[in-house]
Amino acid sequence: MRLLPRSLFGRLVLILVSGMLAAQALTSSIWYDRRHGQVLEIPARLIAARLADVVRLMHSDPQQADLLIKLLNTPHFQLSLSDQASNTPSALTDSDRPTERLIKKVLSEQVGYAQSLTLLRLSLVDGEGQTAGLSTLLRSTPVVGQFLIELRLPDGRWLQVDASEEQGWTSTSPLDVLFDYVMRIYLLRVLVLVVIALVAVRVAIRPLNALAKAAEALGRDIQRPPLAVNGPTEVRRAAQAFNAMQQRLIANIAERTRFLAAISHDLRSPITRLRLRTEMLEDTRTKERFRSDLEEMEHMVSSTLDFVSSGEINETRQSIDINALLQSLQADLEDVGERVTIVGRAKQPLPGYARSLKRCVQNLLENAVRYGCDVVMQVEDQADSLKIVISDRGPGIPQEQLEQVMEPFYRVEDSRNAETGGYGLGLSIAHTIARAHEGRLSLSNRDGGGLEAVLQFQRKT
Repeated sequence: MRLLPRSLFGRLVLILVSGMLAAQALTSSIWYDRRHGQVLEIPARLIAARLADVVRLMHSDPQQADLLIKLLNTPHFQLSLSDQASNTPSALTDSDRPTERLIKKVLSEQVGYAQSLTLLRLSLVDGEGQTAGLSTLLRSTPVVGQFLIELRLPDGRWLQVDASEEQGWTSTSPLDVLFDYVMRIYLLRVLVLVVIALVAVRVAIRPLNALAKAAEALGRDIQRPPLAVNGPTEVRRAAQAFNAMQQRLIANIAERTRFLAAISHDLRSPITRLRLRTEMLEDTRTKERFRSDLEEMEHMVSSTLDFVSSGEINETRQSIDINALLQSLQADLEDVGERVTIVGRAKQPLPGYARSLKRCVQNLLENAVRYGCDVVMQVEDQADSLKIVISDRGPGIPQEQLEQVMEPFYRVEDSRNAETGGYGLGLSIAHTIARAHEGRLSLSNRDGGGLEAVLQFQRKT
């Protein structure tokens, strides 16, 4: 789903916060019940107090009971006497039972002894007589509680009370109470939970981040130090499996290199014998053909071995003086009659593998002088990266083949120079070494003809 964060960190935080909000929303339904009970509490207490007055008066003067009932009778407090209890069924819900217990409690406390009382009906209405819902409870206008009560009097008769009483109110409006509730219960809790989730989840997934970074680094440096085996059980098992995989890869690469080295060594003996037998041939033309084929075989074996060994760097990482490295390559090419210009200087050394990096730049330079002219090495050193740009003026490479030429044994169709085209391994070796230095090699054609090879390395700040 697009709404889900991409990272495991974001998803865990989202799950924790969403779960907290869902749980809080469910428990907040209690607020409605508490608010419903709150608005009925004062009307229930007032009704109970008036009933206590009726009971006390009738207990003190039973002969005047009917007269007292008439005197106390009002439109909002209607009283009627009966010799027996009515058969009206109670319509109370479970949420109304606390109000019934409150009326009994207040009445018994004021009269002095327990009373036989039944709350038959209870409702909460607004000023227009409509049932009060959540929206009504949130407004500051009072609501009215309607009570239908049946009470047994001291003389044995039953008093039925149909009363209405308005809710009492405070200076704090329900919206202010709700706002305070939301601020403290929702906002503050969520903020605290988010902070805790951010810290806790970050600590929990730190070993996974280390594992991901190690997997990325493994592609650049197979000889990197193994992962520390710590953290939760699952992470420790993953780190152990990763370290075991790294050791197997190192062993497989070493075995492959030894295998090719052995083949190269074994092939040199028969090639040498063939060279000797070639020199004994009398036909000069046939001799030259044999000699050319044997040189090509030997060069092919050496190039293949060089490519395999380029992925296995067996030297110490050190600070490399880029300026000195480029100047030495420039001097080597000038010794054989090739002119190379250096533009710019590196401001500080670059951590890496000196022999491998020299070989990487050398392969690019040899390609440039082999296929073009006016070769320039431009150095661009910034705080976060070092860029070495090697450009020439030559035929360039077809645009659709710029990526493919860095694959092993790939040569441009109708090679730029059929006699010295090589075996398609120079750029592959340079590309592999660049990745081992956590850098990248990119090729592009220049305006006006020629090729531009860019080596870019990130500086760690």
